[in-house]
Amino acid sequence: MSPARSSIAHWKAATALAVVASALFGPFSIDQAHAFRLFGMRFFESDEEEVQVINPVNYALTFEAGTDDKELREAIENSSMLFQDREKPVSGDLGLAIKARDDRERILAALYEKARYGGTVTILVNGQNIDSLPPDPSFPKGKPVPVSVTVMPGPAFTLDSVRFEGDAAGLDPATYDLKRGARADSILIIKAGEQIVNDLKEQSRPLAKLTERSVVADHATSTVDVTISAAGGPVAPVGQLTVTGTKTVDADFVRDYSRLNHGRPYSPENIRKAAERLRQLNVFSSVTIKEADALTPDGAIPMNIEVSEGKHRYFGFGGQVSTTDGLGVQGYWGHRNLFGRAESVRIEGSVNRIGETTDVGGLDYSAGILFAKPGAFGPASTFTASLTASLVDPDAYRAKMITGAAGATFELSPQDTFSGGAELSWADVDDAFGKNSYLTASIPLEYVRDTRDDKLNATEGYRALINAKPSYEIEGQTFFSSFEASASGFYALGDEKRFVLAGKLGAGVLVGGNELVDIPAPRRFYLGGGGSVRGYSYQEISPRDENNDITGGRSYVSASLEARIAITDTIGIVPFLDAGTVSENTTPDFSDIRAGAGIGLRYATPFGPIRLDFAVPLNKYPDGTDYGIYAGIGQSF
Repeated sequence: MSPARSSIAHWKAATALAVVASALFGPFSIDQAHAFRLFGMRFFESDEEEVQVINPVNYALTFEAGTDDKELREAIENSSMLFQDREKPVSGDLGLAIKARDDRERILAALYEKARYGGTVTILVNGQNIDSLPPDPSFPKGKPVPVSVTVMPGPAFTLDSVRFEGDAAGLDPATYDLKRGARADSILIIKAGEQIVNDLKEQSRPLAKLTERSVVADHATSTVDVTISAAGGPVAPVGQLTVTGTKTVDADFVRDYSRLNHGRPYSPENIRKAAERLRQLNVFSSVTIKEADALTPDGAIPMNIEVSEGKHRYFGFGGQVSTTDGLGVQGYWGHRNLFGRAESVRIEGSVNRIGETTDVGGLDYSAGILFAKPGAFGPASTFTASLTASLVDPDAYRAKMITGAAGATFELSPQDTFSGGAELSWADVDDAFGKNSYLTASIPLEYVRDTRDDKLNATEGYRALINAKPSYEIEGQTFFSSFEASASGFYALGDEKRFVLAGKLGAGVLVGGNELVDIPAPRRFYLGGGGSVRGYSYQEISPRDENNDITGGRSYVSASLEARIAITDTIGIVPFLDAGTVSENTTPDFSDIRAGAGIGLRYATPFGPIRLDFAVPLNKYPDGTDYGIYAGIGQSF
């Protein structure tokens, strides 16, 4: 479904965020009077329980990081548990001594990570160097024990000689960020070794390992010489593939769906994708794929898929409220493993616009049942079927609809998918053209290429799609087809990716049908709302007749531009600009371009950012929307 027709809630007045979030993503619960849980996360309460310390000993810390470099100072302070826990007591005098000794190792490791191989760390407890403390020290009671940490980071070392030996000899050190003259951070050297092993394994050599990783520092020149040697081992295919941990899920299905076929070349990337693919079935709470430590006599590498099944049945409900659309409630029930091969069924229903109208017959209703069968036509396919019924009343039309659909999606590659199917839809519509009924048979086809690094919060890559939906309206004997295409791209500035430019361009065209009334109103094009041009209400952007009634159009073009700026690790702001036009003709004439601008707030969670956008129309319709507030999960595109 295109953004021009997606059912995105339009928020035209300030709405309580907790209620909005509950509506979109499920219920929230109050844990205590001073704390609440939302999306499984706690707010205004620490997850840490208060721990009772036996024989508490307090200490007074003097901490000298020895540098004005902010990045280095923060690294030193973050590595020091004495510094991080300076307000907390330790357990006994011995506990303080152990904490101090461990702290020196942690700080030295942090210095090495910043290429400071000549740094020193001196820690005194009660005026005594930790190296001279007795095995069971005793410190004066009655007042905090004085502790001082003095760090002398020394100069940053750079790389001099970098040698790869053994089966790594043919690799270029620069490919692994080990360039002569670059800062010799220990983390870069460690990652280089890990990546070399991974690259050798990608050559189908599962027993690849490092045989040497040495770093020799020259303190006179502040340089280091690095030597990394690796043994690739023999090339081997995947051998016997076993599955453990299944209870109600068919183990043979798990083996087939992983696509780690016996005899297939060994690849860590294929293993990672197999685990991700199995997790996306939503029937397992955990998936681990382990390879054997040795090859079998025939030269293959055995592997085991270890899974833990999660709960297969689930249910939930939610709600949303706005001053213009009233109250909406939704409920659903589902099963994730209906016949033992991860088949899923979901039954759902909703009632909307409660309070906006007192007429029960004027509310919006929807109900549906959705079925999906992974691996129906091979491991890279999924069969889907659905039956939905709805009574909807957006500004453009009022419609009763029943739609049945069936189809399949095929994964052509990790980035490419193709889907196709059949759909039969009945609609009884009351719109600008009067009351009409339609019975439409369609063949939806879609191709998607997705190279984004994160589906919910992309920082690089792109997503492009093209779809076609040839259709025949049976009652009016009308052939028509819709064609749509869109592309979104993402570009991050800086290594930390705290500033991301995101853009999207979309277009669509409807061909066929002598008159616009020949095409069902839900199949015509509209823009406006949280999924297209923000600042306008849902479907507000459209051609209109002489009575100023919305008619929908035959073509559209839309564009969006966002600057996604991370303020902290969890909070971000997003200024944005959207624009679009919908035309009566199959060729966009751009005679009425509508634009909206605004700013959004993002709150990062493990499952994607929570989104709250505020937008205003830059050229509003007479008596049209003044502003819009939109909430969701994940970025807007």
